[in-house]
Amino acid sequence: MAEQFIYNSFQLSYAILGTGALGGYYGACLQKAGLNVHFLLHSDYEYVSKHGLVVESKYGDFTLPNVQAYQEASKMPPCDVVIIALKTTQNHLLPSMLPHVLKDNGVVLVLQNGLGVEDEVAKIVGSERVMGGLCFLCSNKVAPGHIRHLDYGQIKIGEYATNYQPAGITNRMQQIGDDFERAGIKMELAEDLLLARWQKLVWNIPYNGLSVVLDARTDELMSNLHTRKLVEELMWEVVAGAKSCDRTIPQTFVETMLNYTDKMKPYRTSMKIDYDEKRPLEVETMFGNPLNFAQARGANLPKITMLYQQLKFLDSRNCS
Repeated sequence: MAEQFIYNSFQLSYAILGTGALGGYYGACLQKAGLNVHFLLHSDYEYVSKHGLVVESKYGDFTLPNVQAYQEASKMPPCDVVIIALKTTQNHLLPSMLPHVLKDNGVVLVLQNGLGVEDEVAKIVGSERVMGGLCFLCSNKVAPGHIRHLDYGQIKIGEYATNYQPAGITNRMQQIGDDFERAGIKMELAEDLLLARWQKLVWNIPYNGLSVVLDARTDELMSNLHTRKLVEELMWEVVAGAKSCDRTIPQTFVETMLNYTDKMKPYRTSMKIDYDEKRPLEVETMFGNPLNFAQARGANLPKITMLYQQLKFLDSRNCS
């Protein structure tokens, strides 16, 4: 079980697989706090290896002129914590990456959107070496090695167990949480990862999906009476999906997500950015997998089903 991998008082090393808006921001914060962080990059490798990372943040701008940058996972040192910050559309690369960069007693922290993503990673490294994380972050990469953090930033992490059984709070969760807190990232430790993933979908499904289908920012969706009502209806379908998996999301959570988004700066969602840049969309993990989970348990989610079908069409046409 996970507890056999308990870490003691030594400092953890971190690998960031995917140094974009999310991985770049969190990895930079960890390095700024004094942690040992290694960054995997693709198109930005040459620039970042020479010039480092720049972070503009509502909590204070900073620059890291020197970072440990790599273009290939096979050249990275084995690390205690491997953070997957790639888009789920790149998960087919993980079987060739993770064996090189994960220590024998290390853990993979999956900071990706959607449902079922930990299942894929568990097939590679074993379920006892996997955690999931849900990020509530407004951040964009605006230039090579240049990240603009707009709002929020908190992360909720939980241990993964086979079939998403609740796994409780472990010592390694607490140590990783402490590292992020030291880096200025608000952390929450979740006893039930499946519940946490459904809670994140309450925001992700309506805003990511509708932002693409309706070509709209979050503020535009919230300021129009009809789209705001549609956002809320989609949220309640996510709640119904969670209920089909024996997970209860209270009404107050839906209200909190609506209030958060009302106060949020105008934001172009990650899926909308991917669509505008003609990159593949995370339709399956964010929409298809939750629908499969719910439908296998007898739940009917018609609005999410329609949104999924629309996104599949738009994604196919956009990338052809």
